[in-house]
Amino acid sequence: MNQIRIERKEKDFLVVYKPAGIAVQSARIGEMDLHHWLLGKLADEPGGGRIPCLSVIHRLDQPVEGLLVFARNKKTAGILSAQLQQQKMIKEYLAVVEKAPPRETGRLTDMLLKDSRTNCSRVAEAGTAGARQAVLEYRCLGRQPSGQALLKIRLLTGRHHQIRVQLAHAGMPIAGDRKYNPKGQNTEGELGLCAAALSFLHPVTGERLWFRTKPQGKRFLSFDLKLDERTDSCIIKGT
Repeated sequence: MNQIRIERKEKDFLVVYKPAGIAVQSARIGEMDLHHWLLGKLADEPGGGRIPCLSVIHRLDQPVEGLLVFARNKKTAGILSAQLQQQKMIKEYLAVVEKAPPRETGRLTDMLLKDSRTNCSRVAEAGTAGARQAVLEYRCLGRQPSGQALLKIRLLTGRHHQIRVQLAHAGMPIAGDRKYNPKGQNTEGELGLCAAALSFLHPVTGERLWFRTKPQGKRFLSFDLKLDERTDSCIIKGT
């Protein structure tokens, strides 16, 4: 838990870096998760003493590291949730994949069907009952002699395990993904996926805010990454 970072704290929201291995919310009794850890930190602040309001706006899978925003009141929760639904919230990821894409840039569009019993999703045929469209865009930032590549991904929809399922289906499974690529060559160790950039409109002023982080996972170390301080294009770039 000591790797958790509060990147920005305002009276209406928190932006937080979640390390890999910690659940955003856990149904397991006795298991600490990010949401409850943050509630404890806020309650311990001067003037605390009562359970604070903290709403989850979006989630990251437990093995994924990266940035999240939480709302600190119901009004802000409604505003940020609306931005998420209206695609005004921008989420960019970095992924280390086992096989480089055939083109430097591309878009993947699939129908995904979630199986709640197994907590997995899969690509389904169009017209399958319960299947929902999933869309993402990618850019290749770097390649390694091993065949691995670093992709920057922008989500245009938010589906269950979307990036992991779509990349695996496209023949570019994420390194370390034992759920969707169990027979891969690089399944040992952490998942090579990071929610590296987050942007949304300030719930009060309407100003567009940008937050970015460099991945901490070991799978990213072989790629030369630097933060791009421009706030209107590539949030993170490879060199």
